[in-house]
Amino acid sequence: MKSLMVLVAVIAGLLGVPAAASAAPELSLPAPGGPLPIGLRTLHLTDQRRADPWVPEKRRELMVNVWYPAVPVGRAPLYMTNAESAAAVAGRKLDLPPDALSKVRVHSRENAPSLPGRRPLVVLSPGAGNNRVTLTSVAEHLAAQGFVVAGIDHAYEAWATEFPDGLRQCVACGQPGDPWPAAIANRAVDTTFVVDTLLKDRRWSIDATKIGMAGHSAGGSATAAAMVADRRIKAGVNVDGPFFGTVSLDRPFLLLTSPTGEKYYRASWDETWPRLTGPKKQDLVENSGHSSVTDAAILIDQLGLRPHVPPAEVENQYGSIDSRKALKFFRDELTGFFKQWSAR
Repeated sequence: MKSLMVLVAVIAGLLGVPAAASAAPELSLPAPGGPLPIGLRTLHLTDQRRADPWVPEKRRELMVNVWYPAVPVGRAPLYMTNAESAAAVAGRKLDLPPDALSKVRVHSRENAPSLPGRRPLVVLSPGAGNNRVTLTSVAEHLAAQGFVVAGIDHAYEAWATEFPDGLRQCVACGQPGDPWPAAIANRAVDTTFVVDTLLKDRRWSIDATKIGMAGHSAGGSATAAAMVADRRIKAGVNVDGPFFGTVSLDRPFLLLTSPTGEKYYRASWDETWPRLTGPKKQDLVENSGHSSVTDAAILIDQLGLRPHVPPAEVENQYGSIDSRKALKFFRDELTGFFKQWSAR
């Protein structure tokens, strides 16, 4: 299935494209639209029961960001680590300081104490090649609305993710053939492991009866697979990802598509749609691109890079829609959907 191999990263398609200026710009994500302050904890998890499918000599390890309603104390976290930022800047030949992408302003507080109360959980899975931080704007908005949000970095499936022992690159991206059907099945197992871990963690009082999941591209594919495998996930959102294998679900499901996704994945969606027998909805986001749900579109515009990106790349990844308008749409849709179907 084409176009999961057309991988997207924090700033997709910018290889060889210079930034507009060498001075470090002021980069910031839009403020979340909820009433609650936000905390962020970063977890390094190891599933001792599983070998990693990409590096079998290792146990399966995951980096997970958890955003949650919090007491507003402490410092702001880095958007990404300095090492991740340096890898992105160098790999994409951006005329920026190596730490520029670590300094993107976010709206959470690092390791802040949780606010009291039982909370619904939303799990987020990023697109193929994408680090978990690419969905920060969506995650912060959901957390400010009262959700605990867990963003999973599926090891060796992102451009560069820092683990305690250093950076790990995308092994899956260089695999011959199509590695993604197996990767999607493995992401479903990752998801159950993360949910199990968070439900046992007393730092958050998560209501095990109120769990939802959303994902972008491969993460949307993984959302459907995880729901098939784990009935605790009450509702799911697929943002522009194909379905792999036979997906049959009787729970609420939302499919948000772009013109790019319509081009590559429509056959997959049409084949699966009759087997989704719960409440369901499809919505084409006019003039959007495949990556409009991610922070990449916001950062592209703040860096002044849209005019420098090849027109076909802009159309495929970001479309002509205003990046802030697109983000507001996705934030509102996901928040409303999960409040209706998984958090009630």
